[in-house]
Amino acid sequence: MSELGSAVEALRAETLAEMPDALIEENFTEMQRASEQIELERLRRIAEIDRRGIHRRDGHLSVVVWLVDRFRVSWGSAREAVRTARSLGDMGTTRRALEEGGLSMPAARALVAAREVDPPAFAQVEDVLVEAARTQPLAQLKRAIAHWRERVERERPIDREQSLRRRRHFHASVTFEGMVRVDGDLDPETGESLLTALRAATDAEVRSGDGGSRTPARRRADALGEICRGFLDRCDRPQIAGERPHITLTVDASALATLADATAPAGEFDHVGPASPPTARRLACDASVMRVVTAGRSEPLDVGRRTPIVPPSMRRAVVVRDVQCRFPGCDRPHTWCDAHHVQHWADGGSTATSNLLLLCRPHHRLVHRPGGFRLELVDGQPVFRRPDGSALSADGRAPP
Repeated sequence: MSELGSAVEALRAETLAEMPDALIEENFTEMQRASEQIELERLRRIAEIDRRGIHRRDGHLSVVVWLVDRFRVSWGSAREAVRTARSLGDMGTTRRALEEGGLSMPAARALVAAREVDPPAFAQVEDVLVEAARTQPLAQLKRAIAHWRERVERERPIDREQSLRRRRHFHASVTFEGMVRVDGDLDPETGESLLTALRAATDAEVRSGDGGSRTPARRRADALGEICRGFLDRCDRPQIAGERPHITLTVDASALATLADATAPAGEFDHVGPASPPTARRLACDASVMRVVTAGRSEPLDVGRRTPIVPPSMRRAVVVRDVQCRFPGCDRPHTWCDAHHVQHWADGGSTATSNLLLLCRPHHRLVHRPGGFRLELVDGQPVFRRPDGSALSADGRAPP
């Protein structure tokens, strides 16, 4: 293995700017093939680690957990590597094609996924599919595999619907900066439910004229957030550990009262990590609060009861008065809105209808964004101002 490290160091020492085009292309071709071989050997060792149970030495419950903890890879890539490593041990033709350099690793992963449909049936056609993988682009290979899969599922005596359901999976993992990556395959019924819900949420935005400049992918992401929030807001959800689950943010009370550094974390989400002060203040506008007094950072001394910042009866009064989002030009319904404190309660603002205003979540974020839109009460009426200080009229245009 020391020779491999030396070879990498030699490559790093090369001055690419001085190399002719043909030589760079030749080197890249050789390295691409070598990287496939190295990946194959990495997978072979993962399979051996799995077989020996080496991961258990340090208490890891699976090779996947070991990879994630030891090498800081994502859960999705760790699962994919272990799945491929295990399968290649029983796919002799595929493995030999990889060793000979006639098969790319993406094509091999496509064959691994095909084998999971029916391993005995795959063994009968592995030679044919590997030959297709050698000669066809990846997209055509996947189409050939799809046709083979359809034929196998039609000929099998088992229920095709159950076969599809067995292939369902869904992964959600936290990535850099608290972003959450989702990936999976849903059975047709669940997939139809998801697509219908996403279409309903995005169509509602289009009808309200709130499409804006967001791409369709971003609108779908926002729609998924609204669907999840709608579920969490339902009063008939089952309780877990004595309470209905919802977004949980742990924050120091003093952090809500200042926006001196809008980039420093003000709190911590249960799953995705740090939350900025603007996010903490926005969520705290219309939330339930549980007071926990601690000695230092870790010793709880007193835990209070969870109480809503805006009582249900007061929120209902605000809904009756405002009906929808009060940001000029927005007509999102109250079910998509938070009850925003014009003067934040952490700054001494009262939780009263005179200090509350319905704002949909996108506009709620705009109002809490540092240097963004401002909201103030003038003679009891809300006045929205652009970042430059100019006021917006009720129709979203600057007043004359």
